[in-house]
Amino acid sequence: MTSWDAEHFRARLQETLDDFLARMGDRLAPLGPDALRLLEEARGVVGGGKRFRAAFCWWGFRAVRPEALTADEERALLRACAALELLHASALVHDDLMDASDTRRGRPASHRAFATEHRRDGWTGDPDQYGAAGAILLGDLLLSWSDELLRRCGLGSEEVAAAMDVFDLCRSEVIAGQFLDVSVQARGRADVDAAMTVLRFKSAKYSIERPLHVGAALAGAGEDATTALRAYGLPLGEAFQLRDDLLGVFGDAVETGKPAGDDLVEGKRTVLVALALDALPDGDAALLDAALGTPLDVAEVDRLRGVIEASGAPAQVEAVIRDLADHALAALERAPIDEAGREVLRGLAADVTHRVR
Repeated sequence: MTSWDAEHFRARLQETLDDFLARMGDRLAPLGPDALRLLEEARGVVGGGKRFRAAFCWWGFRAVRPEALTADEERALLRACAALELLHASALVHDDLMDASDTRRGRPASHRAFATEHRRDGWTGDPDQYGAAGAILLGDLLLSWSDELLRRCGLGSEEVAAAMDVFDLCRSEVIAGQFLDVSVQARGRADVDAAMTVLRFKSAKYSIERPLHVGAALAGAGEDATTALRAYGLPLGEAFQLRDDLLGVFGDAVETGKPAGDDLVEGKRTVLVALALDALPDGDAALLDAALGTPLDVAEVDRLRGVIEASGAPAQVEAVIRDLADHALAALERAPIDEAGREVLRGLAADVTHRVR
């Protein structure tokens, strides 16, 4: 049995992020207190989370290159993994603004935090516009920092260049995927295929497949290992996001850090919703369709949950998650990688598909 201390990894990763943000604080300090407030919000956004993207980057590397690392190499690899978390933080800040979300991980979303400060201090202009501007700039800054942290992580220049190629592709995919999501919501309709396309490019690829791919590139992986890891990563990423879609409707607010039924309030046209609309009688389908993206109280959320449950869509999504996870694990078994790495990646597959938040 391979022993991997996930808590220790997350603690070391947080130290790496804290060190990087401290250096960025030195850079921003001459700009004065407003710039440091931006940094303070960055610290809040980057703190916490399961760190799945960093973990898959780490094990994409270690599955290909299992031999012992020097202390300097470990620190360099942690910096590369941390770059994926900065990319994730950037996406969350922008996503919360686009979705008009109030909270993230139990704290105010960045645009809400900036707007609240504006109101509290009695500044001129529109507080919400100020909050939106702050969130856009914070997300842009985190995106820029993610590039810098990977590019200067300290691993070999040839391997970093290969990883940057993957990272460039990853960022293009997730940003375009975000726009697909915005467009689907604006049109107010999405069939299952359209919802799966959004899911794949907005979340699935950058959550698991690309972090694995970045890690493998940093390890100097050959084409066979890279292809096999991606064949494991993409279906697992899709299963991961489908689990997230279920949690967005049925998750416990205490566990998820988001209000109950938040995806319904935000009008998310997910695979779960598309399946429910396909299966429901006309009256119930019209009810669900009309309610998406509107303010909903707890009783209304509970009623819509019942409608979706009655459609059979949650059971269908659970079946798809199991099928995708099986495909991912089958690809993992065929991968020409280290056995210890394979064992940890099996465990990570269970973690991302069975989580409650």
